[in-house]
Amino acid sequence: MDRSVESLMNIKSVCFEHTLDVVWASGEVSHYSFMWLRDNARDERSFDARTHQREVFTASLDSNIKPLFVERRNAGALLSIQWELDCSPIEYTSTFLYRYRQPVKTQTIRGTSTLWDRDVEPPVVDYPSLSDSTQTDQFLTSMIEFGFVLVRGCPTDLSSVNALAEQLGYVRETIFGGVWSFEADEAMADSAYTPRELRPHTDGSYSLDAPGVQILLCLEQSASGGESILVDGFAIAEKVRREHPEIYKYLCRIEVEGMYQGDGVTLLARRPILRLNASGELEQVTFNNYDRNVMRLADDQMQQLYDGIRLIDGLFNDPQYQWRHQLQAGEAIVLDNWRLLHGRSAYVGSRKLAGAYVNREDFISRLGLND
Repeated sequence: MDRSVESLMNIKSVCFEHTLDVVWASGEVSHYSFMWLRDNARDERSFDARTHQREVFTASLDSNIKPLFVERRNAGALLSIQWELDCSPIEYTSTFLYRYRQPVKTQTIRGTSTLWDRDVEPPVVDYPSLSDSTQTDQFLTSMIEFGFVLVRGCPTDLSSVNALAEQLGYVRETIFGGVWSFEADEAMADSAYTPRELRPHTDGSYSLDAPGVQILLCLEQSASGGESILVDGFAIAEKVRREHPEIYKYLCRIEVEGMYQGDGVTLLARRPILRLNASGELEQVTFNNYDRNVMRLADDQMQQLYDGIRLIDGLFNDPQYQWRHQLQAGEAIVLDNWRLLHGRSAYVGSRKLAGAYVNREDFISRLGLND
């Protein structure tokens, strides 16, 4: 760490009358509750550094706990606190305290994203280059910024899908298997297995935990038509929020039920089309009109839902917001299924794809946002 940055993390002074008040070398001031400090202590009695698990029994702590004394040590790099009922002081590093110097919002990758429409310049990565850590970092950066990456030069077999999944986590097992291949097959209980137009949608609206990332690799392409379509759901949501705030509220509030029924399986899940996190920021877009189940809400709620669907799905299907690309054999699209909608134009002829899903939590972990 740069010494100038590290010096800003040093503690200049402290007082502990009602809370622990820390003045940092930069002049910034932080306030910590005594309960929070004791609960998050990192000494060996309170925290197992090997497993990264809390050992302290939080429910047993006195809600009025107070320190007997606080000592600034090592030129402000350490803080030693003697708590009531503890036999010895507990040390807190200034870097730990500095990390939590202000209340932290719910973690999100939204802040670093670039919203886009049909004119987006697609981020492109060559498959062979992914063995280079620099290119892997660029791959992940593009996933954060744009929500998708176009990968070229992939071997046209299932091993490529596995390799791409390993860049983001690991392959998720679903009712379709782990890594799967598909082509037009009317016997399958899913609209993706037809050659008809497939309007923009997200996958897994019927899953309690929808897949975080989807990988689609073109194995064979000799069809006429069949353009892949991507839509930035976050960009559309922002447009609705700005221009139609009342409908935006409906879309954030009314839960929509998705259903998958086939192959002896019935799956059901409910969530709003636009799901916000605890900080009120957009966390997930979920919309699949094909898999939307029958719902009977109060008449006013049904009208609000239909108003929302009419507006937002109309925008999803507006060509000015759709990036289109004819996938060729050896090309893959890797997309954020919590942000983007994907679809396909109708086609005639032969077209074979392979794909897989990756869990959202594994994707977030690989991005390093949980560190």
